[in-house]
Amino acid sequence: MSITTAALILLVPVLVWRIYQRLKTQMMRQRSIMSRHYTGLLVFGAMVLVPLAELADRPLSLAALALGAIAGIGLGTYGLRRTRFEDTPEGYFFTPPMRMGILVAMLLVARVIYLGIEIYMNQGSSRPNPRFSDSEATMFCVGLTGAYFCTFSASLMRWRQRLRKAVDNA
Repeated sequence: MSITTAALILLVPVLVWRIYQRLKTQMMRQRSIMSRHYTGLLVFGAMVLVPLAELADRPLSLAALALGAIAGIGLGTYGLRRTRFEDTPEGYFFTPPMRMGILVAMLLVARVIYLGIEIYMNQGSSRPNPRFSDSEATMFCVGLTGAYFCTFSASLMRWRQRLRKAVDNA
């Protein structure tokens, strides 16, 4: 075993732990800021739509992406019912369901780490490195994560717009 392999074996759990800790802080009570909701909608929407151009000739991968997106929309809708919304004098706040958001995000992180390890293991061999869109499992994870957070962002935007209408009508 080379020193690089040993370092990777030690560093991957640390990397996973740091990502988990970062996600945990992002899944707590947050101020609702419209520009963040727009950004989330655009970034996570693009995360689902951009692979479509490459997957047009691979129906199985396209189906996995679509299935992941459908599951993500369903989980996002369910997660919104479990989200706590607050309208306080300090501003608008929301608290998403922590475990669900972390689970969805860590699923994609685990898949990316797996691909990184696969690329590392292919070094020096004649096998080609896998592309991100080669695996149906990866496309499912991308669709799930992108659609979950896109649904969440769109719904938060709708919530804020309903609040604005209520204030305007009062």
